Amino acid sequence: MRPWVFLNISASLDGKISNETRKQLRISCKEDLERVDRLRASADAIMVGIGTVLADNPKLNVKNKDLREKRLCEGKSENPLKIIVDSKCRIPENAEVFDGEVIVAVSKLAKKEDIDRISKKARVVVFGEDKVDLKALLEFLYERGVRRLMVEGGGTLVSSLLKEGLIDEIFIYYGPMIIGGSNSPTICDGRSFSPPIKVDILSIQRLGEGILLHLKVLSNDHRSE
Repeated sequence: MRPWVFLNISASLDGKISNETRKQLRISCKEDLERVDRLRASADAIMVGIGTVLADNPKLNVKNKDLREKRLCEGKSENPLKIIVDSKCRIPENAEVFDGEVIVAVSKLAKKEDIDRISKKARVVVFGEDKVDLKALLEFLYERGVRRLMVEGGGTLVSSLLKEGLIDEIFIYYGPMIIGGSNSPTICDGRSFSPPIKVDILSIQRLGEGILLHLKVLSNDHRSE
């Protein structure tokens, strides 16, 4: 068993989530940021890859006080559990994400001294040989009570999750801009899927300055035989 996994991501009209520098760009509008906060508040846990932490240094907390109080009234923690997928345990000790309960998932490639260093800030779990075994990680999270898992990027993690058939639902906010750049990170990096992963378009709506797509993943198992 695993949690229901939904991806939320913002991108330019040409599918880029940043430029070649991989530094955070403001793509979402005010209305979208409020929507993302509501999605975070609805989740049991939020997952990102180490690339997102290194580039954006996010806290991944719920910003709206009323939403945090609603979670507390429901018997939940003020903020969702945060999961960092970090095969080599490269996360800095001063990362903003450590403001709250955090699990850092590493592979057996991670050095013992790095695991010991981060174990003072978060729980470190080991799944997989040279990269994190995402299926095993999700099964572990389900056993811990995580039923709704929100994924916020980046493109490498999204590609790996889709390849393993581990994403059920997708929200993409397209900001009214074109970033360009053949080396700019995209919504889904890595190798292409063959055959392509099919999705059902549940809704398309204007949101603030941009467009919000809500998708359901249909053919979501591309694991190699």
